[in-house]
Amino acid sequence: MMIGVIIARFQTPYLHPGHKTLIAFVQSKHKKVVIVLGVSPVLGSRRNPLDFHTRERMIKKEHPQIVILPLPDHPLDTKWSSNLDQLLNDTFPGSAFTLYGSRNSFIDYYSGKNTVHELPANGTHNASEIREMFKEQVMDSVEFRAGVIYAYLNTYPSVYATVDIAVFRNNKQEILLGKKDNDQKWRLIGGFSDPTDAGFEQAARRELQEECGNIEVSEMQYEGSFQVDDWRYRAETDKIITTLFSTDYLSGTPQASDDIAELKWFPLSALDETINEQSITSTHVPLLKRLLEKYNR
Repeated sequence: MMIGVIIARFQTPYLHPGHKTLIAFVQSKHKKVVIVLGVSPVLGSRRNPLDFHTRERMIKKEHPQIVILPLPDHPLDTKWSSNLDQLLNDTFPGSAFTLYGSRNSFIDYYSGKNTVHELPANGTHNASEIREMFKEQVMDSVEFRAGVIYAYLNTYPSVYATVDIAVFRNNKQEILLGKKDNDQKWRLIGGFSDPTDAGFEQAARRELQEECGNIEVSEMQYEGSFQVDDWRYRAETDKIITTLFSTDYLSGTPQASDDIAELKWFPLSALDETINEQSITSTHVPLLKRLLEKYNR
């Protein structure tokens, strides 16, 4: 028996017309249809927000007779292809298979032994656009709220990356600190890393420019990493880990900007007293103590 196999992700809150046309076409060619759903190694993401069981139930609601199988993604296309063939052979021993997909699907990456049939595009249905459309829809129902809770509790605990920068001058005798309006305590310059940053060093330079203006500094030097006891994450499973860099001031006039209200140069020799006066934000005290151990000699 020749089984029709649809390879897809179905990362939408409903079966859109393109899905339905694809399923109907394969059903017209085969008495038995199987859908293999790709499973991302990332648990909950913008591209893959729905887990396997959620998508399985969505499809089964309209097509209870279709067998639905999970196939984990793999970094090697050849291994992914052999895993797909093995999954089908183990589930349906002795059967033959025709694999169906569109031009932008799995076809370019598949190197297995089964026949592949490429289907023409049907309409302009775009799963990413559908997900974006639902991003702004807040529904007043127990099911919606339960779904939000389900999604958050089925993601891996996260570490949020930040950078902090110690800017020194006068042969490391002075350090530049900033103060925020909402805190009124002195702190190192820094902030969250962005997905667009090429690395933490670039994130540090970006944050420095955003909060201090166009000053020239030397290369970033790694000083250590620390888990931050940030009040926003104190009761959360997710945590912040910061990477501390140091750099030497070269030129330019520091100008407080972004969320920094004030900038000031502090003698390194006076930092212990400033810490004891509790004028430093508590989360930055361990970072400054590390710097004092190394440079205040």
